[in-house]
Amino acid sequence: MDILINLGKNIRKYRKLKGYTQEKLAEKTNLSNSYISDIECGKINVPTLTLYEISLALDIDIHKLFLPYK
Repeated sequence: MDILINLGKNIRKYRKLKGYTQEKLAEKTNLSNSYISDIECGKINVPTLTLYEISLALDIDIHKLFLPYK
């Protein structure tokens, strides 16, 4: 599986486990809703700092975003 697709699926999984909508995650990370959507769809290469901010907003260790999606 492509790493960007895997990353996006993991972000979506942890976002939903947290009970957040894309809008809520966007608000917590100061990103746009469409940017969150593009990340979750694996459409863009995400900067490390942005991944760090997403992991903080989701209250997870950043490495979990890169584990194989299950």
